[in-house]
Amino acid sequence: MHAAYAFGPGPSKDQALKILQLYNQYRSLFNGEEIVVFDTVDLLESHGHDVELLMRTSRGIEGSFRNKACAFFSGIYNRAAKREMVKRLAADPVDVVHAHNLYPLFSPSVLAACKQLKTPVLMSLHNQNLTCPTADHLRDGKICELCTTTGREIHCVLNNCRGNLIESVGYSLRIAVARRKRLFHDNVTLFIALTEFAKRRLVANGFRESQIRVLPNTVPDVGSPTDASQGQYIGFAGRLSPEKGIDSLLQAAAQVETPIALAGSGPMDDEVAANASSNVILRGRLDGDQMNDFYRNARSLVLPSTCFEMCPLVILEAMSHGLPVIASRIGGLGELVDDGLTGLLFEPGNASDLASKCDLLWRDPQLCRKMGLAGRDKATRVYSTDAYLTRLTGLYREAAEICGTSIDDRATNVETDRNTLEAIQ
Repeated sequence: MHAAYAFGPGPSKDQALKILQLYNQYRSLFNGEEIVVFDTVDLLESHGHDVELLMRTSRGIEGSFRNKACAFFSGIYNRAAKREMVKRLAADPVDVVHAHNLYPLFSPSVLAACKQLKTPVLMSLHNQNLTCPTADHLRDGKICELCTTTGREIHCVLNNCRGNLIESVGYSLRIAVARRKRLFHDNVTLFIALTEFAKRRLVANGFRESQIRVLPNTVPDVGSPTDASQGQYIGFAGRLSPEKGIDSLLQAAAQVETPIALAGSGPMDDEVAANASSNVILRGRLDGDQMNDFYRNARSLVLPSTCFEMCPLVILEAMSHGLPVIASRIGGLGELVDDGLTGLLFEPGNASDLASKCDLLWRDPQLCRKMGLAGRDKATRVYSTDAYLTRLTGLYREAAEICGTSIDDRATNVETDRNTLEAIQ
């Protein structure tokens, strides 16, 4: 269940925006990006904006050869999706299109349709699929940057990064075509990176700095913060998978007496159950209310990732609850966690360093409380829904200005787009 928002009166009619959100749902049932998409739609609608979510789903694709083949080819360049997008925008124009994941059922062809109709496009980059075919820069559990530039996508095939040669070929082809045809570079008005780290990586890999804005994720207010000094355990919340640093966490847990509770599940479920020390508590997957209780009974949150994290919701949620965060010094985590102020950073993969940071906070409840309140203050100022909404709608208007289309001139735009629709019918 995603959050519900109700914050008083919305914008006046002449200030309200008409927004089309595009999202290709992943095969996995639980992921932070989906929560962000749904919550963004709810937040905009609760403030009076006219929002449509155009969503396709990849769930069920693995069910038949025909579905897999369609996904393979549509992910490279979906001409049918482009035609549908032209008709959709021409028949009912919007102020801005906000794109999220487009693979495999939309493909970046829909971005070319938006440009054809002079519709501004913002694209939120929730992962790294513009610089890595598999979107996570991981190979055999380690950071890999072989495919970051045009012409090197073949490494995804040579190393079979998807563990399925056909999928690896498809992932490699779709990013290669997008790069050569500049489907993202030339058809997106503004990119939204979640951290300065993500922005720097995009610029280093050929994207224009002037085209990128930084807007972190948001977290709803959870009410009064917890008292971290009274917490009963150090908590981990997330997918039990290698890139989340689960091995390091289990090794660190074996070095301390601190209770460590794990909320989540994943491909390492059996391995964790077999190798966890006696102070590790396995809670499994928790729903929304259960997660709130999980945060409120914790003394701190740990995120020991070994991958390039962008802006994990669990960190923002923990900070909003008033918990200090112990995180690996990798990706964008150092921007979210202020070392020594709102939590502690440690070297990724270093179990001894992690153990010492866990032990330090566990033995100093008042330091936990102090850091937790500092994190809560940061979450309220920087990651609040009000701050996010103001910045996001400002970016929508900026994108319209860059495109040379005024949001206030929708009537003229409608007539122009109707002429376009007549021309393609």
